[in-house]
Amino acid sequence: MLRSTFTFRSEVCILVFMPEHIETVNSAPAGRVSIGGVERTFPMKDGARTVLRDLTLDIAPGEIVAVVGPSGCGKSTLLRLIGGLDSPTAGTLTLDDEGVHAHDDSTAIAFQEPRLLPWRTIAQNVAIGLPLGTKRAAGKKRVAELLELVGLAHAANQRPREVSGGMAQRTSLARALARSPRVLLLDEPFGALDALTRLNMHDLLLDIHRAQPTTIVLVTHDVEEALYLADRVLLLRNLHGPATDPIPERPRAKVVALGSSSGIGALGSARAAGVTQEHQTSARTTNQSIARVVPVPGIRPRDRGARTFTDLRTSLLDGLGAHKLTIKENA
Repeated sequence: MLRSTFTFRSEVCILVFMPEHIETVNSAPAGRVSIGGVERTFPMKDGARTVLRDLTLDIAPGEIVAVVGPSGCGKSTLLRLIGGLDSPTAGTLTLDDEGVHAHDDSTAIAFQEPRLLPWRTIAQNVAIGLPLGTKRAAGKKRVAELLELVGLAHAANQRPREVSGGMAQRTSLARALARSPRVLLLDEPFGALDALTRLNMHDLLLDIHRAQPTTIVLVTHDVEEALYLADRVLLLRNLHGPATDPIPERPRAKVVALGSSSGIGALGSARAAGVTQEHQTSARTTNQSIARVVPVPGIRPRDRGARTFTDLRTSLLDGLGAHKLTIKENA
């Protein structure tokens, strides 16, 4: 069964089909990511530039962690390190107690741009993500499962130019899942979509995570998106820009359900990662990349209008300096 939503683009109304019920599919076990004292420094003409320093974090299997922060704070660099596309200058980074290697099948990345091959069909683009050596029959079955998972079974034979931006992004997501990664890395995956399609994609990602509960690390500039999707939000600071203000400490809050009981418990994942029930956890020193680790209470899908949700959103925006921008504009 498919549920339909309407997306308005310019003066055209596009009918978007989303899967109403997503069944669990076969996948690899979710991975545990351990990052210990990681630093990444790049050589520059005028000397070295450090974008990540003393970054330590453990991500539990099946947890969703969102990474936010000002431009230049190393969000995408962190994603590349976890995905084996780059190597740290110092520190350790492991996936299930094993070192991360280049082109590791244990991880997969989806970017803001779908990057589909225009001469291939939607199904053929998804098949590109299959592990090398996958037999034809098994690959065809896996692609069919993934297209059903993201609500694109009806568009399997269409070309990228014939589908909407949201459908292209769902294709990119299916392609990343094709290798059954233990860790899924998402770099601003919904940033180029219109507002309504982006909201639909949020719910689709949660549906997919419920059906195929891999570990997810999500880089985003959208604080509300981070709070809606993640078990924890990691706030990074720009080591070379204006100081990231500490988020005002708030008292311990009661665990409030921010959504229906059908969602996945965020507190369960947070506790599994050894996180306290306090809303915010500070970094020890101001020269570390991590400014805050913010556990998000409640179960998914969350109520964006709930008091706990809006309080956390305000705190994160304060930490990003959004209040300073507002004051300056009104001055």
